[in-house]
Amino acid sequence: MQKEYWDKRWQDQQTGWDVGKVSTPLKDYFDQIADKNLRILIPGCGNAYEAEYLWEQGFQNTYIVEISELAVESFLKRYPKFPKDHVFISDFFLLNEQFDLIIEQTFFCAIDPKMREAYAKKSAELLKPGGKLVGLLFNRDFEGGPPFGGHKEEYLKTFSPYFKITTMDTAYNSIEPRKGTELFINLSKI
Repeated sequence: MQKEYWDKRWQDQQTGWDVGKVSTPLKDYFDQIADKNLRILIPGCGNAYEAEYLWEQGFQNTYIVEISELAVESFLKRYPKFPKDHVFISDFFLLNEQFDLIIEQTFFCAIDPKMREAYAKKSAELLKPGGKLVGLLFNRDFEGGPPFGGHKEEYLKTFSPYFKITTMDTAYNSIEPRKGTELFINLSKI
């Protein structure tokens, strides 16, 4: 499931994960952040509604990384104000930058479950001391994949070597189709 796979999904408009707006749990989290200077990364951003929302709220150090050029084209066509030098068309695992905050929104469920420990480790590497990984993880099974499902117990094992688990609980404000099936996570780099 590399670049060609995701380009084909975008080309065929097979983007069932796309909710058409910033997800409510993330919007509510963003709205309580006081420091607009945080350097923020959104991996596997797709249509990047979260990046658009953050940018509109004054978070001018927001960056996105996406392996599919078609996804980036879709986002920039819809939201041309986003600066192109804040876009990494790259594999997340090859990125070599530093951030204060990484936002997880349907990227974790898109990667092969065998890559989840590598994701946790890479996220920790990309974060500055005290940095956070915040977002949503599915707390359910899916047939086949992607998306690939999972459950809290396995996520705790995956992330705890690299992060202090501040929050990993059922999101109380998920969108209706995902109610009861998402965990809101707030993890601090160890």
